[in-house]
Amino acid sequence: MKCIVLIPIGIVLAAAPVSTQAVAGGGFEVRTLSTRADMVSGGDVLIQITTPPSAASKIALTVNGREPRGELRETTTGTVIVRLTGLRLGTNAIAVGLKGQKPGVQLSVVNHPIAGPVFSGPHQTPFSCETQAFGFDQPPDINCTVSTRVDYFYRSNAVQGNANPFKAYEVTGPRPDDLAMTTTLDGKTVPYIVRREMGTINRAVYVIAFLHEPNTPLPDPWSTNGSSWNGRLIYSFGAGCQAGYHQGRTTGFLGNRSALEETQLGDYGLAKGYAIASSSFNVFANTCADVIAAETMMMVKEHFIERFGVPRYTIGSGRSGGSMQQHLIAQNYPGLLDGLIPTAAFADTVTLITHLSDCELLARAFETSASTWTDDEKAAVAGEANWQFCARNGTAVPLLRPTYCDRTGVRADQIYDASTNVNGVRCTYQDNMVNIFGVDPRTGFARRPFDNVGIQYGLKAFNAGEITFEQFVDLNRRIGGHDIDGRVVATRTVADPEALRIAFQSGRVNDTSKGMATVPIIDVRPYTDGSGDVHDTVNSHVTRARLLAANGTSANQVLHTYEPETNIQRVQRDNLDEMQQWLDAIANDEAATKTALERVIRNRPASVKDACYTKEGEKITDMARCAQMFPVYSNPRLEAGMPIAATMLKCELKAVDRADYSVRLTDAQFAAIRATFPSGVCDFTKKGVAVRPPETWLKYGGKN
Repeated sequence: MKCIVLIPIGIVLAAAPVSTQAVAGGGFEVRTLSTRADMVSGGDVLIQITTPPSAASKIALTVNGREPRGELRETTTGTVIVRLTGLRLGTNAIAVGLKGQKPGVQLSVVNHPIAGPVFSGPHQTPFSCETQAFGFDQPPDINCTVSTRVDYFYRSNAVQGNANPFKAYEVTGPRPDDLAMTTTLDGKTVPYIVRREMGTINRAVYVIAFLHEPNTPLPDPWSTNGSSWNGRLIYSFGAGCQAGYHQGRTTGFLGNRSALEETQLGDYGLAKGYAIASSSFNVFANTCADVIAAETMMMVKEHFIERFGVPRYTIGSGRSGGSMQQHLIAQNYPGLLDGLIPTAAFADTVTLITHLSDCELLARAFETSASTWTDDEKAAVAGEANWQFCARNGTAVPLLRPTYCDRTGVRADQIYDASTNVNGVRCTYQDNMVNIFGVDPRTGFARRPFDNVGIQYGLKAFNAGEITFEQFVDLNRRIGGHDIDGRVVATRTVADPEALRIAFQSGRVNDTSKGMATVPIIDVRPYTDGSGDVHDTVNSHVTRARLLAANGTSANQVLHTYEPETNIQRVQRDNLDEMQQWLDAIANDEAATKTALERVIRNRPASVKDACYTKEGEKITDMARCAQMFPVYSNPRLEAGMPIAATMLKCELKAVDRADYSVRLTDAQFAAIRATFPSGVCDFTKKGVAVRPPETWLKYGGKN
């Protein structure tokens, strides 16, 4: 039986980036550059050694008491960068000193397999490799290991319309006549030729692409001279949200074809000289497990740094499930992302699931109600622009259903069935994250953090006179909940107490108090409210309210809302340019500052502000006008009285109180409400059950 093990990782020295680690002594400082010292993978690590004056040529470096394999070069006076290779699995002792003397300092690094895991816990089983979807052969092992492949493509200036503008580039052939040119962010005009590297890391297929003309220098950890890379990295995250058990057939950057423009940014980032990276585990449609996504991103970025050098900064980009990854990685694994461009964003995954589960319960209650409900009354209870949102998105919530598995990766006979296959694969949100939530010994399934005990659905609508007393009581009597298999049942959903604690401690509920408080965020919202699309605008404002509540300001978040039919790839170019200006200003800021958040706010360009846009491209900064054009609606929990900034999954209860109702209740009516809520109703003046500050850089493990 697996159980949860939460291990806080030791705090790194203040002078080092939080995703690396440094030690000092004997006049030397040794710092990991590619990743944290305790989270090295693949047998390689990039380190930086700061030496005493004129000592660089006299360095004595050993790994586990022996002369190491790797490359060592002095970059500036007193600074040496070393790429070490051939590390053994487990702990490796790196000792640095002067030749002929005792080592002055020692740094321990812990090396993990390139197939992982590093901190996400035991690998998910069963598991299907899908490398052939990317043009690789069938892998020889269960870790989906394939040989790294490098392909070259060029952008044709002859392709018209919506056709794929990229063609295969023959390295040994002549330059094509239709080869386009591009000008990078650094002002270099170069052939639009792209180097694309693919392979497997952490059992996922990764991709790294950037401008590079064959037979010219590649960037490396010591120099980018002669390369077209602008020194900046975009990490692209894919949409969706579904349980894993398979490798995936797409990455957050490209699918299984040669197109290089399938990100939210199109090919604009490549054309400007950015490197772009992603992997199949950074697509939530492949596995909706943000810890695995964070681990994979960390490992891919480590590989990138060891091969090509440390980026000036790393920008996250991605839509929907890609936005959840950005938020949760920035919050819980600070240092991996330096700026976020989430599109159609959600604060986190559990907040979305709670919203959709409420919709399903409301739909069932309305269908079985003794009262007659109009669509307007239903919408008033749900808080949406209209009832279409819940009608479309609240039917059999997939993330609560154990049988909602991707049939391309999991065979039908492997999937859980309550009657015929109780030990089969379960594809709920929490079962996909079993290493985090642990197993409930009573059921043998993953612990579940969801709850709706005490929620007075439709409270605001009742108090506003939009629904009757009879409707209010009947609704709350019928609302019910979900059982462990995601079926609607008469009793309300009760969260597992341990799952609640873990959800907050581990940061699955994003309170924005950690890494989210220190990164610039340009939140991009294609406006879809009223259409039934799941990406409603209130989610951006939930994140904003949490930032304000946790940090006293939301000035590190900018909201951009776009009229329907806007060309999002076109406007994302402006968002990337604004993020680049913001991050460059931060990087160039040498002024003393008290906090990272102050640094972010001080360097936000004056032109980067809340705005909305017409589909013709008009930018509107009058937010009162924007609010009229693109009204923000609500959700069922907010309409039950929960504050928008609240992170609670389970409310604290209080006795039914007449003061909560604007209508003068008769004794019989008051008794009816008390009978509907025998254990009490939510007290939203309190923070909620098990709510606590999150911890960052947690490791997860399991044992039988």
